[in-house]
Amino acid sequence: MEQTIKQVIIVGGGTAGWLTAAKLAKRFNSTDPAAIQVTLIESPDIPTIGVGEGTWPTMRKTLAELGISESTFLTKCNASFKQATKFVNWKQAPQNGINNHYYHLFTSMFDSNEFNLAPYWNLGDIGRNESYADSISVQATICELGLAPKLITNKEFEGIQNYAYHLDAGLFTDLLREHATSQLGVQHISANVTAVNLDNDGYIDSINTDTAGNIRGGFFVDCTGFKSLLIGDALDIPFKKINDILLTDHALAIQVPYESENTIIASSTISTAHEAGWTWDIALANRRGTGYVYSSAHTSHDRAEQILRDYIGPQADQLDARLIKMNVGYRDKFWHKNCFAIGLSAAFVEPLEASAIFLIEASANMLAELFPRDRASMGLVEKQVNKSFKFRWDKTIDFIKMHYYLSKRDEPFWQDNKNLNTVPDSLLERLARWKHQLISNYDFDNVYEPFPLDSYQYVLYGMEFNQDLSFNKSSFNKQDIAKQHYAQVKVVTEQIKKQLPSNHELLRKVSQYGFQKL
Repeated sequence: MEQTIKQVIIVGGGTAGWLTAAKLAKRFNSTDPAAIQVTLIESPDIPTIGVGEGTWPTMRKTLAELGISESTFLTKCNASFKQATKFVNWKQAPQNGINNHYYHLFTSMFDSNEFNLAPYWNLGDIGRNESYADSISVQATICELGLAPKLITNKEFEGIQNYAYHLDAGLFTDLLREHATSQLGVQHISANVTAVNLDNDGYIDSINTDTAGNIRGGFFVDCTGFKSLLIGDALDIPFKKINDILLTDHALAIQVPYESENTIIASSTISTAHEAGWTWDIALANRRGTGYVYSSAHTSHDRAEQILRDYIGPQADQLDARLIKMNVGYRDKFWHKNCFAIGLSAAFVEPLEASAIFLIEASANMLAELFPRDRASMGLVEKQVNKSFKFRWDKTIDFIKMHYYLSKRDEPFWQDNKNLNTVPDSLLERLARWKHQLISNYDFDNVYEPFPLDSYQYVLYGMEFNQDLSFNKSSFNKQDIAKQHYAQVKVVTEQIKKQLPSNHELLRKVSQYGFQKL
């Protein structure tokens, strides 16, 4: 291997491979022949998993930095706007046929670090007959009405409300591939990997392919999905299963076409709890992506498919379902020697909070920022990256598990999720503190915390977590300010309802006119 790294080889395409390739090439300025070059080897025979269609607001910054127009992205990827996740029947099973729900939103009207309305809502000073989300934000109302987060007159990536996207993962991969190769200098090789060759020190030296011969590089990124050809097979880094914590192990997916051109396009991902898992429902511009994530220890595959088809309704009778076995857990190391695993080759947890693409973004960002000059400096970066992503994945697992643990559903699957043997001590400790203490910034002392304070407040209060702050009630003595903020939420809610177009209407205008460039 060369002392100075001049060539990065990414093995595997999909969202993980092409997003990483684009970010690295942009950072390295790979259109300059003298710069670090990025090559992606993609099998022509292996389809991508392609069901992860939800993103976080970070995707807007990613697209802008890569130089991809928001209007182009929306139209080419059949994308739509996402402003929240709506959790249906997670608090408890439907009562007398009536569903319950809460929202995990992207936008609070007031920064909780500057003035947190949560204790005043908790103590009944504001929003006594309203949900926590409705008391502090206009966005739940916007989502219920199917409204967009912005106007056609807003600039690209700028919105009246914070937002992310729902996207077609296959089309997104196509867009990234075209942009990375034509604009950013990424070299694309279509070939199957036949062997991974190590040098005497255990570093990857080269990749053998069936049609492109032997390809050498200084650094390698494993984006080969569950196969994990580099970090797993070649470098023998073990995979740590977490099926004793997150009990779901399969998913069924069905793509559902819209029945009419005027169908309402939901502004949130809809996650609905069922007897042995939950369904996702993601509204794109041209269809819905639906699926059922479940535990095969608590239901049969046939029963799971029936649950999903019943959820979709009669339209599902004509649609094919795709079964996906989920390998839930993460690698003992994400970076080893001169290889960094990104995407499914590194880790996988169920897509309840759409964390997968965000963690791909985070991985590519950190690699680009800390990219080592040579082998001598690689070990220190390896240590830092592994520590960071072990923390991020553990916190993601805790956050997802919290949804199950707080539920009042009583089916065997849900009872097993509340068994203390399945709950991380780190989560139990936080929840024990929060029984009598407000969630605070002292609970989030790491810059790499994936879910901020607001996210925990939305879920805990949405799930009706029993938090008693009465012993310290006298310290929350700014009721007048809280009531003024609450009143402002109500005023702005009425104003914004009249101002914003529907998701459907805005997407139609984008296809016709596009947004103004930044």
